[in-house]
Order: sequence, then C-alpha cells, then structure tokens
Amino acid sequence: MTRVGHWIDEAIAQSTALIVSRPRTIVIVFLLLTAFFAAGIPLVETETDLRERYSDGLDVKETQDDVEADFQGSFTAEDETTRLVHDGTDVLTREELLHVLRLLERIDDRPTLRMESADGPATMVAQALEPGADTPTEQRRAVERATETEIRQAVREVGSRRSFSRLVSEDFNRDGASASASITVISHDVPSAFDDEDMDGILTTIDTMAADEPADIRAFGSGIVDSELEDVISDSFVMVMPVVVTLLLGFLAVAYRDPFDLLLGLIALLMTMIWTFGFLGYAGIPFGQEMIIVPVLLLAVGVDFGIHIINRYREEKIRGDETVPAMRTATRQLSAAFFIVTATAVFGFGANVFAELEPMREMGLVASAGIIFTFVIFSGCLPAMKLQADRFRDRHDVREFNSTPIASEESLLGRLLAVSATVGKRAPLLMVVLLVFFGAGIGAYGTGVETTFEEEDFLPPEEEAWYVDSIPEPFAPGEYTATETLNLLEGRFAADQDQSITMYVEGPFEEDHALEALAAPDDDPPETLAVGPNGRAESRSIVSVIQSRADADPEFAALVARNDRDGNGIPDRNLDRIYDELFASPAGPAAERYLTPDRRAAQVEYTIESDATIDDIAADGADHADSFRYTATATGTPLIYNAITNSLFESSIQGMVLAIVFSAVFLVIVYGVLEGKPWIGLINVFPIMIAVSCLLGTMRLLDMPLNAVTGLLLSFAIGLGVDYAVHFMHRFVDEYTAHPETVSALTTTLSSTGGALTGSMLTTSIGTGALMLAITPVLGDFGLLIALSVFYSFAASIVALPPALVLWDRGVTSDATGTARLKALLGA
Repeated sequence: MTRVGHWIDEAIAQSTALIVSRPRTIVIVFLLLTAFFAAGIPLVETETDLRERYSDGLDVKETQDDVEADFQGSFTAEDETTRLVHDGTDVLTREELLHVLRLLERIDDRPTLRMESADGPATMVAQALEPGADTPTEQRRAVERATETEIRQAVREVGSRRSFSRLVSEDFNRDGASASASITVISHDVPSAFDDEDMDGILTTIDTMAADEPADIRAFGSGIVDSELEDVISDSFVMVMPVVVTLLLGFLAVAYRDPFDLLLGLIALLMTMIWTFGFLGYAGIPFGQEMIIVPVLLLAVGVDFGIHIINRYREEKIRGDETVPAMRTATRQLSAAFFIVTATAVFGFGANVFAELEPMREMGLVASAGIIFTFVIFSGCLPAMKLQADRFRDRHDVREFNSTPIASEESLLGRLLAVSATVGKRAPLLMVVLLVFFGAGIGAYGTGVETTFEEEDFLPPEEEAWYVDSIPEPFAPGEYTATETLNLLEGRFAADQDQSITMYVEGPFEEDHALEALAAPDDDPPETLAVGPNGRAESRSIVSVIQSRADADPEFAALVARNDRDGNGIPDRNLDRIYDELFASPAGPAAERYLTPDRRAAQVEYTIESDATIDDIAADGADHADSFRYTATATGTPLIYNAITNSLFESSIQGMVLAIVFSAVFLVIVYGVLEGKPWIGLINVFPIMIAVSCLLGTMRLLDMPLNAVTGLLLSFAIGLGVDYAVHFMHRFVDEYTAHPETVSALTTTLSSTGGALTGSMLTTSIGTGALMLAITPVLGDFGLLIALSVFYSFAASIVALPPALVLWDRGVTSDATGTARLKALLGA
C-alpha cells in the first residue's frame, strides 16, 4: 500500500474508532444538524415556468429577450391576452355566438378583469351585421336581432379574411357557415405594476366565469399551464409516495427482518431527505418537476448503504464477534466502499454541472450534495444508532427477531448467485467478448433515441389512467384540463399563435435603402414560412405598418409616394421624416412594435406553415436570417424549443461521457492507491457501460425520448450503477487479499455481498418503479427507467465482473509472457 493509501486507511480507522467509542455523541450531533437543515425546508420555492428555466442562457432566448425589451416592454403578447376556446358541434350558429358574446359582456362589466378589447368569430360576425357595434353589449344585441340566415351570410362575408380563418378550426366550411371550434382573444389593459400572479388571477377568474356558460368555453393561457404544472408536483407526491413508501417498507422489512433495524434504516433515509431539501432551500435553488428525481435517487443509494452496513455487521456477529468489534470491522471495511461509491456517484450526478441548461446544472449540484449527505449519514450516524439500539436491547433484554445475513454460501440464493463464478471460470474470454459485442450493439441501437421538450410531457394526459378514478381522498389528484385544450388547439387549428418566428434585425434604419433591405428577403422565402397570394412571405414589419397607414391616410400615402423612387410602395429616401409622421399618427403604437425609437433595431414577424417541424423551422430561420443585409437573428417559441432539445441531447451525451471518464480515472487511481491494483478500476467500469447501453436501447425500444427528466438518466445511471459494481469489487478484493484464489473469492463475494445487492436491487427498483403510477408521463417514464437502470446495473455486475476478474487474474497478474499468457487468458 502506498503512503497515500496508508494515510487513507488510518483516517478510516480513526473515524471508525470515533463512531464505535462515542455513538451517543455522534447521534446527538447528527440530530442537531438535522434540525439545522430542517429549518431550510420552508425556504424551498417551486418553479413551473419550464420554457423560461430551460431556455435561460441560450442565444435564441437572449435574442427573444432583446425583442421583448425593445418592442414589448415588460410583458409579452401572451401575458397580455387570454384565449377563450370554444368547442362544439358548430360554434358559428346564432346561439353559440351569443354564448361567447354574453361571456364577453360579463367580463367587460368587471373592471378588475381589465378587458381592453376582444377579437374572435363572434365579434367579427357581430360587426359585419352592425359595423358600429364596438362593445360586447352592442355586439350581443346585433346578433340577437339577426336571423339565422343573416348570421350565415355574415359568416360567409368575414370568412374570407385571414384574421377570421386563423381563429376557427380547420374544418371551417365557409359555404355552410360552420366550424367545430373557435378562439376569441381578449386583450388586457394592464399597468406596469402588474405581475404574473395578477395576470394568473385574471385568467382563473375568466375561466370560472366561462364554466358557468351552457356552452363548452374555457379560458386558456400560460397561467393555466403554470398552475397545473405546480399542482401536478404536489398531486404526484401525495398520490405516489404512499405507494412507494408502502413498497419500500415491505421490501425493507424482508431485507432487515427486524423492526429495530428497519426503523433505524428509515430514520437514516428521512435524515438524508431533510438534509437535501434543507440544502435546496438555503442554496435558493427552485424545486421544479425534475427535482422529484432527487428523493428517488437518494432512496436508491440510501437503501443500498443501509442494507450493506446492517448485513455486513450481521456477518461479523455470526462469526462470533461482540457488538463493538463487529461494528468496527463492518464500518471500517465498508467505509472505503461507501467512499468510492459516493465519489463515483458524485462524478455521475455532478457531470451535469457542465450542462448548458441551468436546470440540469442545478440537478447535478443538488444530487451531488444529496449523495454526499447520504454517505455521511449512513457511514457515520447509522452505525452509531445501531450500536445504541443494540446496547438498549442488551440492557433491557429485548429479543432479536432475525439477525442473519440475507444470503450465505449455503443458502439457495447464495448458491444461485455463485453460478456466474463457475461459468466465468470455464470460458471467461468468450463471455467477456460476447458481453462487449452485446453492449456495443444495443448501445449503437440506442443512439437513435429521440429528444423532445414539450410542456405536455409534464402535464397529465388527456385520458387519465384507469386507476386514477379509483384513488380515494385525500390522495386523489385534482382536475386537469390543460392537455386537453393544448391537444384541441394543436389538432384543430391551422396555426396556433406560437407558430410564428421573429427576425430581430439590427442596423441603421435611417439609411435610404434600409426598408428595401428589410423587405427584400421576403421575395424568396424558405419552405416553412407561410406564403401569401403574391408569392412573398407572410410577414408583419415596419414596412407593412407604413403601407397600412398609407392605405388609410391619403396625405401620408402622398408622402410615401414622393419618396418611393421605384414605385414599389416602399419608401427609399427621407425615411426620418416618414418615421416621424408615422410615429405621430394613430399608427404610432403599431410602429413602435416593429421599430425602436432610435431607429437602430427592427423586428419582422413571420407566419409558419402549420405542418412545419421545429427542426425545419430552426434551419430555415437561420438561413433566412443570413439573407438579410443587416445583422439578423431568428427567434421565437419553435426556435427556443429546438435549441432546448438540441442542448438536452448534447448535455445528456456529454454528461454520460464525462461521468464514465471521471469515474474510470478515479477508480484506477483509488484502487491503485488503496490496493495496488489499478487495473481493477477499469474492470469496475465494464458492467456500468453495459448497463447504460441497455438503458439507451430500452429507451429507443419503448419509444421513450430524452427529455428534461430522462435526459439526466444517462449520467445518473452511472452514478447509481457504480454502486453495485464497487460493492462487489471491494468485497472481492478483501476476500482475494485474504485468500488469493479467484473463484473462491468470487463465490464468497457473490453469495454474501451478492445477497445484499439483491435485496438492495429489489427494494430500490420495485419501490422507485412505483413512480410509473404518477399522473404525468415524464414521471412515469422516469420511474420505469430508474427501476430498469438499477436492475441492469445489478445484473451486469453479477454477470460481467466474474469472467472479467478471472481474466484479470490469469493475464494481468500472471508472470507469464507471450504464448503462455495467451493460453492463460483462453483458459488452456
């Protein structure tokens, strides 16, 4: 052992001596620390704005922020509007139009709802019937006085307008004057002091008022989605955690088979949760839906640590040791394994701190802190509590219920687990080669897994699972409608308001050629941009505002014509004067939306074809930006989502690679320092890579994409999977050092530590697999994948490590060279 290894061994010996000599003091210190962290839990805040959190720091989002700052003030268009979604057999009949108008009238009568205007099929039809009907009351009276024939004629009249067709479903029949759904957009006049909560309150009130109408009308906006995203976190915890806890209790009861040990294990797990969530509060990190992963990960590792420490302590007791010597041996031997597991888990979890997306960085930080807390509590506090509990039993003569290890060499489970040692001895090279090809093949297949980022992934599906209706109060989840509305908007409308992109153009717009340069790229638009009858891209910019004002004001039209040298309707000189006249006219507010007062930046809004994919939109947006004479950058919701999905995939792969590299380097160093066997570190990574490959392949096979939650699993699977391989390897090294015979050491390791690994795997995978019952798809997928990850890690360690260690013993440690070493590797 090297000098560093000797120093580490002495540090472990001293900490072990402190634990076994002063267990009561250790317990008191840990209880005080738990009280400190508990005070931080109330500081934890939830965060539901998924797009904002995941897009923060991306270039395309920063451009979007520039657009909002320059042209829209402190609110975006979505924040200032509420959509009324009307669903039915035919929403353009006289009676259905009146339902919408009566609702608008009630909203207009309540000043606190700050309705400035409303634009929808009902208002357009009413104004076609009576052009002077500007208020909801006047519009309602106009429709009430009209006959069904007059209504149909008015619908046909306004049905040719694009502004009308965008607000009715794709099945709109102009001749039949019918449509199955419509959208009415309410604009709100809100002061600068208003914040998101104020707008959410308005939205909620309107939604409640809409529910009172006989028709199927619902209010919809970002506030509805945010509210349901927040509710789903608490509902998922309330619904799923009792199932998880029940399953964990059941399996832990089987693993521990003693109520005292079971209680101690649960207390240690609870302390781990308190410490982690307290850290979350003190660090000011928000609790998003992806943070639900954290307690599951800590349960996975904590359960494993607890079972190992208790099981190893029982082994020493069975051999005849007294309480303190048995705990000293168990703690001293497992502390190194726990340290290695913790360090490699931190590498796996912490690899995400290098991700581009802030939530992934925060997850890496919180999970790493949590695993360190788990190590400290289970290697320090749990042994001390166990000693105190056994001393209490001895003083009060409390019987032990079952203190035998989970498995032994004589037990059925022990003999079954030891089979891989026998098989590995007979054909180790063949097994290793087959496992390498299997892992490479399934990993290559898994690289085709898709990447998505959709708010719907975090919301309950439109059709709830069969068991949801059977859940009793108070565990039953609330009512969720956002997914149903989103599906309706996506499925029945040609283009939702989010299906647009914005071009942010920077340049000196006082120059004579500026407006010509701004409009020229629209002559040859890419395929994803909607095209008008003239073959040009459908866009809205300062040019279109000038042309609209010229159509309404003959004097302004004459000014534009005098300064339009080529006669195409776009002025190309004296632009400063034209801007001054435009900004001073009634069209001034519209002009301010597309050109900054200093004439240094402009925005152009483009309509997107309804069937365009976000990948195509992003590619065409970048190409179209390059066609501008001035510096132009494309932004908008589709481009932001595309950037998030690309970053998710890159961060997932980067995290996985970093986790493997960091873990491999660390394991080589630590086994070289502690045991003088550096090659064992590389062997330790072998089953982890197989497990991750199987996980990727399973995700593609089951059509589970990498998203904001499952994207973390690749690196997290390494952090979890290394747990099983390290415990196996550390016990093998102990047995091999004591009795240098590979198969015998493997048999003992598989039948003893393998039993603890089996109990840990069953407890963790089935307990965390209960998340499949969660009401959101993303949590259900995570629950299944985390359970599979644990199982794959266990199975890979049991199957892959024995033949790899046999090869190591025959080849690497052999003094033979050349042909003799090759024969040894082949088993000849």
